[in-house]
Amino acid sequence: MQKSVLNYLNQIVREKPDKMAYSDGTEGMTFREVYRYSRSIGSFLHEKGIYKKPIVVFMRKSPQEVTAFFGVIAGGCFYVPIDEEMPSGRIQLILDNVRSPLIICDEATADIAEKFQVEDCEIVLYDRMIQTPIDDGALDRIYRRAIDTDPIYIVFTSGSTGIPKGVAACHRSVIDYIEQLSEALHFNEDTVFGNQTPLYFDACLKELYPTLKFGATTYLIPRNLFSIPTALVEYLNQHKINTVCWVVSALTMISAFGTFELVKPKYLHTVAFGSEVFPIKQFRLWRQALPEATFTNLYGPTEGTGMCCYYRVEREFQDGEAIPVGHPFPNREILLLTEEGKPAPEGQEGEICIRGTALTLGYYNDPVRTSEAFVQNPLNTAYPEVIYKTGDIGRYNEAGELVFVSRKDYQIKHMGHRIELGEVEVNVGMLPGIRMTACIYDAKRVKIVLYYVGDLSEKELTEALKGKLPRYMLPNKLIRLEQMPFTANGKIDRVTLKNQYEKKG
Repeated sequence: MQKSVLNYLNQIVREKPDKMAYSDGTEGMTFREVYRYSRSIGSFLHEKGIYKKPIVVFMRKSPQEVTAFFGVIAGGCFYVPIDEEMPSGRIQLILDNVRSPLIICDEATADIAEKFQVEDCEIVLYDRMIQTPIDDGALDRIYRRAIDTDPIYIVFTSGSTGIPKGVAACHRSVIDYIEQLSEALHFNEDTVFGNQTPLYFDACLKELYPTLKFGATTYLIPRNLFSIPTALVEYLNQHKINTVCWVVSALTMISAFGTFELVKPKYLHTVAFGSEVFPIKQFRLWRQALPEATFTNLYGPTEGTGMCCYYRVEREFQDGEAIPVGHPFPNREILLLTEEGKPAPEGQEGEICIRGTALTLGYYNDPVRTSEAFVQNPLNTAYPEVIYKTGDIGRYNEAGELVFVSRKDYQIKHMGHRIELGEVEVNVGMLPGIRMTACIYDAKRVKIVLYYVGDLSEKELTEALKGKLPRYMLPNKLIRLEQMPFTANGKIDRVTLKNQYEKKG
């Protein structure tokens, strides 16, 4: 029985020790190196008497950072990734929450780490830790004591109160996810991943762990390339990357600016996407550029360990039609519930709730918010059974496929009508010359504010929308941008847009 993700590493190092595992394009590490250095890190933690504790990994995105994750696990602990691009206030809140006894740094981050206020916490360089002699006996004893419900990581998501929430996942949920995702997307030893997300997001699970399972290779793409579409595609071609699992905005950033007219990804045969609705106009450009590739829509919250549902796109979609998120992976079930906790009637919307092994352990050191989101299944009163309330609204289409509609908090009441801001964005995005859109709502002034990137003037766009949207859904203010702001994860940064709007008054 597999009880730890390290089973993948222990097996693959015997089969493919000298194959490249992780690389940033200039520096890489083989499976043998990953194995050796991770066991040195685990031995260092054992020497320090640190066990079953959260260990902060504060390093620049690199193969070494990935190895540090595995080293923390080898030592019987769980990793907490943070990054220098995070605001310092957010980092401090994370450190206050986890109260880690040790922070692993590299030369670039050590001085930054020293500035934070953390009691009884040692800052240690990665390069020092990997010099530790490996204590095979101690590491084997740690492994034998492990069970699959032990935590593996804590990643932090945004909280509505401004306080980030630390989602703690266990080995079992990650193992199930990797096994099922790998089968659905047909990963194998020849898979070459192009990683898009920072390593402090759970989205990187899709690349890091299947690499261990199959002896594949992951390229950690430099983040600056995601603002240079042509250079990004050239990077994919240079390293013969054949599989990407990206957020939608990272894909549309390529297609929306005419990149395919200059260069196309020559080796890409598997494209998975998620986190946002893929505008059909942009999706068609990808299908046209890569007619032989497989496209799969993925859906799932961090609290559900990566992704819970998938849909392989095998038909054409009409303008304004949403690509379904499909059906849940095995050992997961989606419940569509009304506000009263009842099953949503057929054809009607409800909140997407998740049950099964996908569920994470809850929010670290945060029992109140854990109890609000991880609740007893209202359809089961016979025994304890936890489900996770995603806050997402969904419905089933005529084919019985789940379709994501919007966030509960992305729904507004305007001019006496209930409006999904996502619907406004979709309709604007269908217009010729429009590349990207984002809506916010100014509740104080009762205005729908539309930000967009495109060729149309504000006046031209206003006239075009009059024929597509009812009067009560028409944006009250249009703001044209040269470039849309993005979060570190590559999503459109609506918080920044809202803050900028409020500052201007």
